[in-house]
Formats: sequence, C-alpha cells, structure tokens
Amino acid sequence: MDSHLLPFIIFLIAVTFIPLLSSAAPATPCQSNCGSLQIKYPFGTSYGCGSPRFEPYIACKSNQLLLTTHTGSYLITAISYKDSTLTITPSAMSTCNSMQQSPNLGLDWASPFQLGPSIFLLLSCTPPTSSLTIKGSPVCDPSSTHLCATIYTCPAVVNLGLPLFPPTNTCCVYSPANFNSKGELDLREMKCKGYASIASFQDSPTDPSKWMYGVTLKYTNGGFDDYYMNNKCNTCEDSGGICGYSPPTNSFLCICNSGFNATTDCYNNYNPVQDYEDLIGTSTSLSTRMFLFPFYFILSIYYSIPLLI
Repeated sequence: MDSHLLPFIIFLIAVTFIPLLSSAAPATPCQSNCGSLQIKYPFGTSYGCGSPRFEPYIACKSNQLLLTTHTGSYLITAISYKDSTLTITPSAMSTCNSMQQSPNLGLDWASPFQLGPSIFLLLSCTPPTSSLTIKGSPVCDPSSTHLCATIYTCPAVVNLGLPLFPPTNTCCVYSPANFNSKGELDLREMKCKGYASIASFQDSPTDPSKWMYGVTLKYTNGGFDDYYMNNKCNTCEDSGGICGYSPPTNSFLCICNSGFNATTDCYNNYNPVQDYEDLIGTSTSLSTRMFLFPFYFILSIYYSIPLLI
C-alpha cells in the first residue's frame, strides 16, 4: 500500500465512523429505575430510551420521573403497566392538608396520554356550581355532592378564601372530567380557584386526609408498531436489557448491561471488539475501541499484522 494514501484512508474512516458512534446509543445510559419507580417500555429515562413516541414527554431528572406538557412538568408517582395508567401529582393541586389556587392542567393533543378515571373536585367556585356548564351541558355530578361536603371539612379550605365548613355550592364534582379544546382543565373559565383530584379513596371514603390524591392518566402504545418495538421489547427485557431506539431512524435497540447494544436481545448479541480486548485493553471505553477498530484494520494490512478474528 502506498504510504502516502494511509493518512487519507484513516481520515475517511474517521469521518465515516464518528457520526455512527455518536448516534448508535443514547447519550445518557438508560435506567431500569427512576427513584422508586420501575421503568419499562414504553417509558424511558432519557433520550434514546423506551419508545420514541413517549420521549418528548417523559424523563427522569434527579431521580424523579416527570411528565411534561404545555402547561408544566408533573411528578409521576405511580405506574401500572398492567392497566396502562400512570398517576401524576401536580404541585399546585389541592389536598386535604394543603389547598391553594391552581393554574390550568393540560395534556398535549399529540401525546399518547388522556384522562383516566380520576374524580376532580373543583374548589372555591362562584356559586351556585349547579349552573356551571360547558358548551351548554352541566358539569357537576349532583349525585356526588357528599364528596364536596367531605373535603370541605379540611381546615386548609381557608387558603382558598373560604370559611371553615363552607357551603357546598362553591364546590363541583367534575366526573367524568374532560379537557377543553386547548387540552386543558380551565379553572378560570369555570370560575374556580383550585381543584383536587382523587385517584383512590384508600378504603376511607369519609376521611379526606387518607385519600390518595393524583391525576390518573391512560396511555396507549398500540399505535407504535411502526417502530417495530412492541414484539421485540419483551424479548429484550426478558434478557435483562432495556428497550430503546437509535435516532434519527428510531430503529429498535436492546441496551445491555455489558456496555453495548443489540438489535434483538442481550443473549445473542455480539461485541464487535471482543476479540481485540487484549490488544487495546479492557479499560478502554467501548466507543473508543469501536472507533479504533477500523484504524487497526488498515494498519494490519499496511504493516502485515495478523488480524485477530
């Protein structure tokens, strides 16, 4: 080989392989847990993890799993993979122990989330709430006014400008709840100051201090078969891997604990630099070893070094 061509060939290889290495795996390692929550498909902890359909909305930050929409970021406190639901606890949502004025709560129309079976209590509304309508239809459920009477026993109602044990005609049980055309629970439009959302009564329907407060959301991933991830993901997770994808094509990746990715599972993967551990050193990072492999290939030809394959 002409020695003058060697630098040019190495340059071409570098230009070719550096972009591939930068896009082959997530910049931040994918995690199987975020705080106390187990993370499985379709959720991911960072870019390149889980389903690309969920990535714009879900992320793990400071060991907290967050859902981000156009109205804010909300802490996810529970996930049911069996029921395809999650529970968020907006920081401005009222509970029995803490009541406050709340901004609008909303979901992005393009997101895979929609309201679940939560019960919304609209608080400190302009009375009477029996006249509250949306597009001409009554909003409040008259058969559930006892929930208003129950939560209004909480002393924190004074934080909403209400007296202790206020009249229940300033409260509305909004169930089943729905969002407006902007995808929001618009409290200002309904002339209410705050809201509480009940995810579960915790076997204590008459004790609001024991209720589990949160907004239950449903999610769907059946429409994500375009990414060919659903069928492969179970196999990947069964092998100890974490499901992810490779931008920009969003092709499926099984991210393995051994430090590299596979296209199927972590049982049958193959490390392309495994045979060069002795030459390059096990302390060298995977990306560096993969980057050095083409150079080693060229040098082996140029200097007639036996290629270890």
